[in-house]
Amino acid sequence: MRKVSLRNLAAHKVRLALTVLSVVLGTAFVAGSFVFTDTLQRTFDGIFDDTAVGVDVRVSAKEEESSGVPLADLDRLRAVPGVSKVEPGITGQIVLLGSNGKAVKGGGAPSLGLSYLPKEQQIGDQFTFTAGAAPARAGEIALNAGAARLGKLSVGSHTKVLVPSQGILDVTLTGIYATETETGGYIGALFTQPQALQLFTDGKHVGYVDIAGNAGDGVSENELRDRVAQALPELKAKTGDQVRHDIKQDINNALKFINYFLLAFGAIALLVGTFIIYNTFSMLVAQRLRELALLRAIGASRRQVSRSVLLEAGLVGLVGSAIGIAGGVGLAYGLRALLNSFNVGLPSGALQLRPRTVLIALAIGIGVTMFSAYSPARRAAKIAPVAAMREEFASTGTSLRLRTALAAVAGLLGVLGLVAGGTAKAGGGAAGLVGLGALGLIIGVLLGAPALSRPIIAVLGAGLGPVFGPVGRLARTNAVRNPRRTAATAFALTLGLMLVTTIAVFGASAKKSINGLVDNGVTADYILTGPDAIGVPVAAAPAAAKVSGVAATVALHPVQVKINNRSEFGTGVDGPLAQVLRYRILQGSADLSGRNLLVSRKWAEDNHWSVGSTVSMLTPDQNTVNTTVGGIYDDSQLLGNWLTSGSLYRELTPSRTLSDEVVLIKAAPGTDLAALRTDLERATDPLVVVQVQDREEFKGEGASRINALLAVLYGLLALAIVIAVLGIINTLALSVVERRREIGMLRAVGMVRPQVRRAIYLESMLIAVFGAIVGVALGLTFGSLFVRTLREQGLDQVSVPIGQAVLMLVLAAVVGVLAALWPAARAARTPPLAAIADL
Repeated sequence: MRKVSLRNLAAHKVRLALTVLSVVLGTAFVAGSFVFTDTLQRTFDGIFDDTAVGVDVRVSAKEEESSGVPLADLDRLRAVPGVSKVEPGITGQIVLLGSNGKAVKGGGAPSLGLSYLPKEQQIGDQFTFTAGAAPARAGEIALNAGAARLGKLSVGSHTKVLVPSQGILDVTLTGIYATETETGGYIGALFTQPQALQLFTDGKHVGYVDIAGNAGDGVSENELRDRVAQALPELKAKTGDQVRHDIKQDINNALKFINYFLLAFGAIALLVGTFIIYNTFSMLVAQRLRELALLRAIGASRRQVSRSVLLEAGLVGLVGSAIGIAGGVGLAYGLRALLNSFNVGLPSGALQLRPRTVLIALAIGIGVTMFSAYSPARRAAKIAPVAAMREEFASTGTSLRLRTALAAVAGLLGVLGLVAGGTAKAGGGAAGLVGLGALGLIIGVLLGAPALSRPIIAVLGAGLGPVFGPVGRLARTNAVRNPRRTAATAFALTLGLMLVTTIAVFGASAKKSINGLVDNGVTADYILTGPDAIGVPVAAAPAAAKVSGVAATVALHPVQVKINNRSEFGTGVDGPLAQVLRYRILQGSADLSGRNLLVSRKWAEDNHWSVGSTVSMLTPDQNTVNTTVGGIYDDSQLLGNWLTSGSLYRELTPSRTLSDEVVLIKAAPGTDLAALRTDLERATDPLVVVQVQDREEFKGEGASRINALLAVLYGLLALAIVIAVLGIINTLALSVVERRREIGMLRAVGMVRPQVRRAIYLESMLIAVFGAIVGVALGLTFGSLFVRTLREQGLDQVSVPIGQAVLMLVLAAVVGVLAALWPAARAARTPPLAAIADL
């Protein structure tokens, strides 16, 4: 039986290749996900192994968003027994200008200004200069090699640096230093310590302090940490090992999200591939019924027959998984190269193929293939030899009544879950009900697809007869002849298009919700924005306010405090808010002077506040500030939960974290808006990163971000679509083999080759459109209901992309025809007499 299985595989090379390919695509994505994230993790581990080298203890404030460690405590730290060196950690966000005068884009990598100390004062040898020297005075900087290359700067170059809280600085590049592992896009500019203190601190605090112990004292890191903690209990002390461990853990947690994200799409690809493999082995068994029956007749047992089918599946899974692992390495390499081409900021390092990745990929590939082949193998073993030898047996099948009944139950439960989730109060519970309902409906569609295929394809194919004559009627008959096979083939495409359509609904609804917020709430004529990492430089608002024709300038700031021991986020306002945003005061007044607070209706209800209530806020520096609710406004996504004045914002927020999120500009009546825009751009041009946008452009920027995210998701889901298309090709090719005698008979009675090809094209198109209709319908339903559950998070408008849905159906028809090209050509080449004589 082993020889029979091996020879059968060898005798059908095309069929083997198509089946192996479905396994390869699924396992390649899984293997690639692990290789990519393992490589990043290993490289980051190497980077952070070199972080805080020589540091025995790091001291920081207990609250991360606080002003930091007081400079006055440095002498107290130096006085702790066992302390040898004390090095303040000073860092802040910057924007480096390149030789062309434009901002150097570092992708997702940090762009930081750092403090430089002479070697004798450093803890560890942190910087190795490959050209020039370290900065010695204010106005001088040194750059890492990658930043100098991105900015096309060399030693002696004169350029500028933007510090968001300070403005533009003229600087001279005095040196270039190397880093242990080059990270694409990373910018690290070294300033002298006095200038770093001026630029990145309030002059009284630093971010953290590193401590090195006396090497000859025999004091351990833990003991030194305990001494420091005892001397300064108001601060947080960690050992150097703890610092490195915590940084690694943060990176690992971030990488886990990436891994889960990629693996989710790998699972989708495998799920789609599972239907193809199952369909393939079902057809293989159907085509080999007479062969298997003959084996049974000459003495093979049921177990031997099922084992022979499973053996073939196991070999296919093994070969496909092995190739998939190699493909996964290539996929990881390509993904890294693609991201690096966009300067995303990933570190370099050798690709990591761990034994765990190989074992998981093999287990998944072989397991999925064996699972897919189990049911056909079991069905093959039950075939009675005499019955299977009858010619007509292959075309018969078991009743669909039980399967359809189960589908009806699952579908009904799914619909009930969807209705309950769609009508429930927005939140996690509603989303969970919609998710369970969606799962039930998907199961119902999966089980009921064979029964659904007949009426839907009958309707779709009704017009083929009048247009294409007997060929069109034959195509419709072939498409519904084996509903199980048709459903299994179409469901792979259904699943892919369902996910694509669901995401499309999310994207369209998000863009519509953003547009609605801006159209209904923003009355400003222009909006100043900046990069997400730094916001709008604080000098932008004063510069804009001086422009002729500006009636009002309103800067919005992020505020973070603790209220009732919970971190809460609000907005600080500088300027006349009512002139640039629409909002409605329900109680009290809109006065934000002094320590007044404006709160949203929902937030006031949740906290049982009313006008006049006292709200105690704990700042990051652990100071208590009592505020008073002066007014309650109608809920607004633009305003958030609560508002403070600009002066109260600066009282609540440490000076090193002050920033502007956005600046809103209102023109004076009669002002030429085009001329005003030119003047605003000229006034903010020295700040480099500031963009002047009108409302439409502001909406467009939000839409472009959503489109960028959708493009990534569509790109990953494209794999599932590709697998589904291959499944159609695979099914049609095997169907041609199964119907060889039938096609030969048609050719013998006069059907010409173009008619054979046309019949296969139309059959494939019907199957593809059937799958697309079901998938798009499910996607529109699930997407709309999921959006409804997120209405309190800002997605308050549901948008159904009808045009995109119609386009998907048209493309499905085109894909169906393209997928049929090779199987149709193969069918047309069938020799009539040889096919009829074939046994």
